[in-house]
Amino acid sequence: MSDRVLGVVMSGVTGRMGYRQHLVRSVLAINEQGGVALSDGSRVRLRPVLVGRTLGKLADIAARHGVADYTTDLDAALADPANEIYFDAQVTQARVPATLKAIARGKHVYTEKPTAETVADAVRLAEAAREAGVKNGVVQDKLFLPGLLKLKRLVDGGFFGRILSVRGEFGYWVFEGDWQPAQRPSWNYRAKDGGGIVLDMFPHWAYVLENLFGRVESVYAHVSTHITERWDESGKPYEATADDAAYGVFELEGGIVAQINSSWAVRVNRDELVEFQVDGTHGSAVAGLRECRIQHRAGTPRPVWNPDLPVTESFRDQWQRVPDNTDFDNGFKIQWEMFVRHVLEDAPFPYSFASGARGVRIAELGLRSHAEGRRLQVESL
Repeated sequence: MSDRVLGVVMSGVTGRMGYRQHLVRSVLAINEQGGVALSDGSRVRLRPVLVGRTLGKLADIAARHGVADYTTDLDAALADPANEIYFDAQVTQARVPATLKAIARGKHVYTEKPTAETVADAVRLAEAAREAGVKNGVVQDKLFLPGLLKLKRLVDGGFFGRILSVRGEFGYWVFEGDWQPAQRPSWNYRAKDGGGIVLDMFPHWAYVLENLFGRVESVYAHVSTHITERWDESGKPYEATADDAAYGVFELEGGIVAQINSSWAVRVNRDELVEFQVDGTHGSAVAGLRECRIQHRAGTPRPVWNPDLPVTESFRDQWQRVPDNTDFDNGFKIQWEMFVRHVLEDAPFPYSFASGARGVRIAELGLRSHAEGRRLQVESL
C-alpha cells in the first residue's frame, strides 16, 4: 500500500499523447504497481486531476478509468494545496500561460516538449520556475527507448572508438485525411496553430544528440511543406501551412557530424519508424525504437563497388543484434517516477526547463537556417 497520495493536475489528457502515454501508461500504471517507490522504502500514489476544455470528454475518460476528479476550471484545480504538481500536454500555444499560472501558485511543473513556441518564452518559463523555487522538468522520452538505451550502453563502453557521424531517419506517411483519416491532429499542419515538424522533432533531436554524443555547435536545415492540402477532423479541406519535412545537419563537439531527416511525407522502408546509424573508427551501430544492431571493425566485410554484377550478399545479415540484458519499462513512466522523486526527495532530474529551452533554440535555429540559407552557430542562452 502507498503511504502518501500526491495530487497531480493533468492538462491536455484528451489529446493522444496526454491520454495514452501520460495518463494511462504512466500515472495510472504507476498506481497499479502500488505507487512510486521512494528511497526510504515508502510509496506515493498519484491522484490525477483531469483538466480540459470539454467537460464531456473529461467525464468519459474519468469514467473509463475510475478517475474521481476532473474539471474545466484550471484555477480551481491549482488552488487546491493537495495538488502539488502541474503537468501540461496541451497544444504548444496553450502551454506557456497555463504553466506560468501553475508556477505562480507554487506548483512543481512538468511539461511535454517543446516547452514553448519561441526561445524567449521557453527561457521565460525556466526563469519563472527558478525564481519561484519550484521543481521543473520537460519530457525527454526518447532517451529511455530500449534501442537508444542500448546505444548509450555502447557509447559508454567505448565500442565505437572515435565517433565520426550519426545518421538519423524518422517519419512515416501521415494520410491527408480525405480518403483515410489522418494519424495526427490537423493543428500539426497549420503554422498559426503552432504546428510544424521542426518545432515538434528538433527538440527531440537536440536532447538525443547532446545526451548521447555531445553538444550541438551548429545547425543547418532545409525545410519543406510537401503536402499543401489536408482534411481536418470534420472532413473539411484546409491549407497546410506548417512544415511537414525537415532535413538537418548538426555539427557536434568533437567533430561529430549528425544528419537527421524528419518527415510526415515519407513511406517507411526501414525496420522501425526511427533509426540512428552511428559510425566510429572501431565499430558501427544502428538503433531504433527497440532494437540495436552492431558491426565491429574486426567483423566488417570488404564491400566492392561493381554495378555490373548483382549483389550476392545480404548486408543486413552481417550485423549482430545487441541483447536486451534487462527489462525495459515505458520511457514516459520512468520519467514520471523520476520527476516525482525529484519533487519529494530532491533526487536528480537533469531534464529541466533550461534543457527544454535549449531544444526550442535548436528548432528556432533550424527554421532560421532554412530562411537564411546558411549554417548557424548555437550560442549559449
